[in-house]
Amino acid sequence: INLIPVFPSWVEHCPSRGFTPFYCFLQLSHYLSSHSSVLCSPQWDAITEMDEHNRPIHTFQVCHVMEPNQNNWLRTNWIPRQAAQKIYVELRFTLRDCNSIPWVSGTCKETFNLLYFETDEPHGATAHFHTNDYAKIDTIAADESFTQTDLGDRVLRLNTEVREVGPIARKGFYLAFQDVGACIALVSVRVYYKKCPSTLRNLAAFPDTVPRVDSSSLVEVRGACVENAEERDTPRLYCGADGDWLVPLGRCVCSIGYEESDACRPGFYKAFAGNIKCSKCPPHSSSHTEGSAQCHCEKNYYRASKDPPTMACTRPPSSPRNMVFNINETALFLEWTPPSDTGGRKDVTYNVFCFRCGADGQACEACNSNMRFVPKPTGLTSTSVVVQDFVAHANYTFQIEALNGVSGLGRSERQLANITVSTEQAGE
Repeated sequence: INLIPVFPSWVEHCPSRGFTPFYCFLQLSHYLSSHSSVLCSPQWDAITEMDEHNRPIHTFQVCHVMEPNQNNWLRTNWIPRQAAQKIYVELRFTLRDCNSIPWVSGTCKETFNLLYFETDEPHGATAHFHTNDYAKIDTIAADESFTQTDLGDRVLRLNTEVREVGPIARKGFYLAFQDVGACIALVSVRVYYKKCPSTLRNLAAFPDTVPRVDSSSLVEVRGACVENAEERDTPRLYCGADGDWLVPLGRCVCSIGYEESDACRPGFYKAFAGNIKCSKCPPHSSSHTEGSAQCHCEKNYYRASKDPPTMACTRPPSSPRNMVFNINETALFLEWTPPSDTGGRKDVTYNVFCFRCGADGQACEACNSNMRFVPKPTGLTSTSVVVQDFVAHANYTFQIEALNGVSGLGRSERQLANITVSTEQAGE
């Protein structure tokens, strides 16, 4: 809650300890000596006294309790209402117990009146003062009054009363204090209004908002996502009558490449919008700028199109190993073992290529399309294949190629393993 003083011309200085700028007390004696627009009846006096701690107290005092029908007025200068719709007036004062004053029966009072007058502009110090223009806010009474004994001991029995006024429709207003026969020392007056202060909630910024006069009604405020954030659901808050933000709804989330504290540092990345931390680059990748959405692969390492950004960069596999065959009259069985280096991937597959060659192993050409491979010649996930419908008394060279999801993305050579088979061996 922020309490905004609307007596700027009354503020002397806000001490660094004890008060914030929203809680500065407005010393009336300073105001009277500095501003000729204050109006007061001659019966009101500006007096400085010392409290029980020998600290000066600046007050306005009136104490004409011996005579009946008192009507003594003290009026502030014109107070611009600023953004206020409802204002609060806090009074700190002392009031003498009539029973402690001899010979004042019937003329001494223990209350005074607080009034106000709305206008769109100040009337000036020379304007005629019409008490009938003022509307009564309340009759102010003391919870604790002081006696002659308290005076002797310099005990200050301060009372604090707060009254609210509203709605205020004009551009400003005057406050007035009417004495009707009491013994009063007005120590301080603070006038303020409440607001829901600007705030950040769920990565959304909400501006200063003044509550409605109706205390049961909330003000809905839409927030704006902070820089490098985006709406997930429309962010909203509700400003309550006491200046409290209530019922947070919706949110913003950090944009790609950003976390709540800052942009992702080099070596880190963030691929998706959301309130999550930046992640360290996966193996074999790096980022060199702030706010990176992904990390770039090192030389000879790659990322397949369907690889998530959280996955390490990988490379093509090495060639298959330990190729062997077994042949009979109707089938040729080829087997091998996986590459020693899969490139960091699990999606290794194999292609089988067949060539029929001359007696010297030269002049090779692709095998006849009638030759069958079981289960298939390409995209194998197992490390074996059966070859059927081959020609007897012929020389064949088989190439087994190992691939994975990043094969073909770079300029690396194809990874092949060769084995030569003579069908002269069939049936042996």
